Amino acid sequence: MTVQPLPPVPGTRMVELDRQESLRLLTSVSMGRVGFTHQALPVIRPVNHLVNDDGDLVIRTHAGAALLATASASEVVVYEADQIDEATHTGWSVMVTGTASRVTDPRTLSRYRTELTPWINTEMEHVVRIRAEFVIGYRLKATASHERHGITRRSAGALPTSSALGGTGPAV
Repeated sequence: MTVQPLPPVPGTRMVELDRQESLRLLTSVSMGRVGFTHQALPVIRPVNHLVNDDGDLVIRTHAGAALLATASASEVVVYEADQIDEATHTGWSVMVTGTASRVTDPRTLSRYRTELTPWINTEMEHVVRIRAEFVIGYRLKATASHERHGITRRSAGALPTSSALGGTGPAV
């Protein structure tokens, strides 16, 4: 089966977000990707996360994870999460770059083990904190040309809004 590429969407522009908005968006999703170096090669792994009160990212991992060696050495990693609408080419992407380190304080470990449940069915006894040293986010925004070209969520294949059904908000 061959997948056809989506046609370009006229009028989409990329807008840089500030740190606060970027971190707020990260708290709105629970899954992202962590990038790190393993045996001198780049590696990217999907993981679920939480954003703590300091704006740092927290993830859990298992004893044999390559990321754990990186965190033990306090190496720099990158974390990325996004929400992109492929039909309209709109959404956002946030990247956090910082030092990964193992959480070893028993009270903090207990707190994060309670607050962050792994998505996969394996023992995830270790907790890693990624310091949010550099945070950069971008929003892909539709411009007026979307409307001029008839590109809307509905025409792009998304669910109808309640306005199409006589209401004023999303049809849920």
